[in-house]
Amino acid sequence: MGAGALVTRREFLQAGLKVGAGLGVAGLAGLVSTRSAAAGTVWQIDPDACVQCGTCSKSCVLSPSAVKAVHAYDVCGYCDLCSGYLQPAAKRLDTSAESRLCPTGAITRRFVEDLYYEYTIDEKRCIGCAKCVKGCTAFGNGSLFLQIRHDRCANCNACSAARQCPARAISRVSARHPYLLKGKGRNG
Repeated sequence: MGAGALVTRREFLQAGLKVGAGLGVAGLAGLVSTRSAAAGTVWQIDPDACVQCGTCSKSCVLSPSAVKAVHAYDVCGYCDLCSGYLQPAAKRLDTSAESRLCPTGAITRRFVEDLYYEYTIDEKRCIGCAKCVKGCTAFGNGSLFLQIRHDRCANCNACSAARQCPARAISRVSARHPYLLKGKGRNG
């Protein structure tokens, strides 16, 4: 085709198909390179950076969220007055729904011996709202914290919970050490 020549409909469509095919190949290559760069990583919450705002429970693409509360038993004080279990202004210190902090009843407690109780989290009922974590961090020893459970996580390329996190506490970590622990003793 020379300068000033008219382009036929056939030539226009052929050029469009070539450009479209080129963009498709480039897009596929970009997708493959993004996935291969993230292949050895998973999303995780840094428990030391988390501010227990509850945003990740609402912004995760899964329902219920892949974010779950976990309990570090070796740190727990097994207190009768657990601030991760009981409402701060509970009228009675018992296991009634009015006294408990968890809106879904995902945390249960079991009597161990006088003044000591064991707390267990039912992950199927946990919605990752962080209410227990906030209570435990504010008035307790911080044995409760949030993690992204990888058996539930879709491992999205652009994690919506990470994008919405005001503390920027969610990032990609090595799949070899997918669970970040609280404090200095991270990952064993």
